[in-house]
This record gives sequence, structure tokens and C-alpha cells, in this order.
Amino acid sequence: MSKFILFSLLWWITGSPFLAILLLLIIFYLIDRRYVGIFPSITRPIQRARRMARLKEELRLNPHHTGNKLELARIYLEKRQYQEALSYLQEVYEKMEDAPEILYELGLCHLKTGEIEKGEKMILDALRGNPHVKYGEPYLELVDVFSKRNTEKAFYYLQQIRAIHSSSVETYYRLGNLYITMGQRSEAKAAFVEAGEIYRGLPKYMRRKQRKWAWLSSLKKLFS
Repeated sequence: MSKFILFSLLWWITGSPFLAILLLLIIFYLIDRRYVGIFPSITRPIQRARRMARLKEELRLNPHHTGNKLELARIYLEKRQYQEALSYLQEVYEKMEDAPEILYELGLCHLKTGEIEKGEKMILDALRGNPHVKYGEPYLELVDVFSKRNTEKAFYYLQQIRAIHSSSVETYYRLGNLYITMGQRSEAKAAFVEAGEIYRGLPKYMRRKQRKWAWLSSLKKLFS
């Protein structure tokens, strides 16, 4: 009802239903970006491209800057361009061999580029160094790969996620999606419920970052 009233008001102000719809969509987008974050940022790709260009220029002037290489590699990871990220991470790891998070990211690149055994070994080595690295994400990536190759191993890694008691709402949202792809509907629903419980237990300052996944989990729970 409130949406209809707002639409009617905008129609009355603009004199055009099409312009009213456009303004309504813009308002919903701005509210989502401020409070939820389900819709992607329209400025993020531009900011990311500018940052990548700047990092590459800085590396051209100073090819040995490890921090710039790591940041650039992580931007490629965000874009899911794993082959491009791999070369930078290999150089970073040579300088930071005692960093489990870097080892995990390197293993992830190998996993995503088809080197399954090598990637799995690196990820497991990273988890031995820090069982809570990336809050369960490494196990999710392993499950994603082995759900299509080795169901027994995939279920083993699923159990490890619960064993570390991850406080990441995103982790349980992704876990629920993986259960759906494996045909485990009841387990998927339980994962979405757990995502909501974790979100409600988070302190207020952490909820903004996790709110998107809590909302998506609620939606998936209705249809799983």
C-alpha cells in the first residue's frame, strides 16, 4: 500500500507514470545501497577499474611493491579472473610464505583454473595454519568443486564448516545454496535458518555488512 501511495505521489508530481516508476526504482536502489546491499553498486566497477589502472602504473614504476601486487590480485579474485590473479599471488607468496590467507587465495586460483589436487592441498595447508581463515569460505570452495566429482569428500568438507562454528552469515547462505545443488532441501533450509540466527546474534556494528546475506537467506528459506 505504501509503495502504491508513493508511486501515486510521484506520478502526481512528475505528471508521467514512466518517470514516476524510474524515480521509484532510484529511491528503492538508494535505500537498498544504504541499508541492505542486495543490488550491486553501479559505481563499483568504475572505481575498481581506476584502482587497477593506478596499481598497474605504480607497479610499472616499482615492480617489487608486494602490497600493490596483493591488492591487484584480490581485485582480480573479486572479478573471478583467477588466472590473472595467480601470477601476482605467486610473487606475493614468495615474500609472505607464513600467511595462511595468501596460501588459501593461491590455492583457490589453482582450484578454479583446473589444478584441483594442487589447489586442494594448498587450501588444506592454509587451514592447518589457521582453521578460521576466511570464516569457512575455503571449505565452501572445496565443496563446490567436489560436489560434482566426489560426493563423499564434498560432504566431509560440509561437516568441517559446521565444526568451526563460522559467524559469517554469507557462509551459511552459500552453504544452503550448495545443499540445494546437491538435492539436500531440508539441510539447505536448516542452513538458511542458521544464517538468520547468526545474523540476529551479531553485534549491531557487524550487521550492516551481513544484512544482504540475511535477507537473501530469508528469501531462499521461503522457497526451499
